[in-house]
Amino acid sequence: MPAVIPAGTLPPQDWLRAEETRAVLAALTAEGGEARFVGGCVRDAVLGRPVHDIDIATPEPPDRVMALLEAAGVHAVPTGIDHGTVTAVIGSAYFEVTTLRLDVETYGRHAQVRYTDDWLIDAARRDFTINTLYCDLEGQIYDPHGGLADLRAGCVRFVGAAEARIREDVLRLLRFFRFRAHYGVGEPDPEGLAACTRLAPLLDGLSGERVAGEMLRLLEALDPAAEIARMIEAGVIARLLPGTVRLNRLRALVGVEAGLGEVDPLRRLGALLAPETAEAVASRLVLSNAESVRLARMNAPAAQVDGALDPAVQRLLIYRLGTETFRDLVLLAWADAMEDGAASNEPNWPAMLDLAGRWTPPVLPVRGRDALALGLAPGPAVGEALSRVEVWWMERDFAPERPAALAKLKEIVATLADGAGKG
Repeated sequence: MPAVIPAGTLPPQDWLRAEETRAVLAALTAEGGEARFVGGCVRDAVLGRPVHDIDIATPEPPDRVMALLEAAGVHAVPTGIDHGTVTAVIGSAYFEVTTLRLDVETYGRHAQVRYTDDWLIDAARRDFTINTLYCDLEGQIYDPHGGLADLRAGCVRFVGAAEARIREDVLRLLRFFRFRAHYGVGEPDPEGLAACTRLAPLLDGLSGERVAGEMLRLLEALDPAAEIARMIEAGVIARLLPGTVRLNRLRALVGVEAGLGEVDPLRRLGALLAPETAEAVASRLVLSNAESVRLARMNAPAAQVDGALDPAVQRLLIYRLGTETFRDLVLLAWADAMEDGAASNEPNWPAMLDLAGRWTPPVLPVRGRDALALGLAPGPAVGEALSRVEVWWMERDFAPERPAALAKLKEIVATLADGAGKG
């Protein structure tokens, strides 16, 4: 990397030694060009965290990247070629390869870019110093903006002027808090926090999908509550989530999940919300139908869950609500109990979760065709008969098997037929 000497060396990394990684680097440098790993893979490797996504930077323009990869037999996908990004695919391994660039003009999610061969210019247009770390195939680290020191100190700091970086892309304002939640230690960078507070009104123009992506990734942190609290103080949360935010409930849920080894960002979002705001939040964040339904079921439950329910009632609720909803309600009720300081050590909570994990809701052992075979005419009466059998079956803790259920169905069909005759 011109003008920057190595600042250190990564400890041995499986992903650096992987055949797929070496094949992509060999393709990109086959004719004397350069390529470096950049961003999250380097950042997380420095901290000894798992590396998931591998990003590569190169001075080669995207059409040249495509040609080099294809010449080496590596599948190349022009995923973002207008902005310099090509995805290299080898088997199940994916590598995003992006040409060094300068953002000439920025407007929200997109930017007008100019390609460059200057690594320092490329580093200067990135968001945070901890994301400006590069390394080569030997693990030598290049650090043009002091990102190593910031990373080790837990300091999330904008590259250059914080306000300028945010105005280029307002999403960086949320990314500041998200990276703080995952990497921050101690008090936040004062310039960055002040800029986020000052520019919070700009969040109104962000799309719901982009807000949702950052919020859910922030809530994946082991303990996101401290940054949510800062976002409240900075006037950020008020721009994203309407109504009262239940911060203490989130803290309690994080504690419950920690004991179970779980992290569920959507459940954590549900814990934050007042019941009457779930629909508005789902709409604002443009959540998927499945996510919206799940959020609504958490905040407007069809049944109340508490730690005193006996197993038969628990099975009934799992059958009626579904396992996922039942688990959400149990965990949120447990968090509520801890928040209130009441029954925080209720022994039934873990047993309820255990039951949800090992009990499979059974299927009603009779069907509509059985009612028809017993002489019931097609129509609403079939559904009525099955509904009555189901209630009888549930009241007996799902124990009756098919012979008993058929006998009960026969009895109900006769009653319905008798009632129809009298009518």
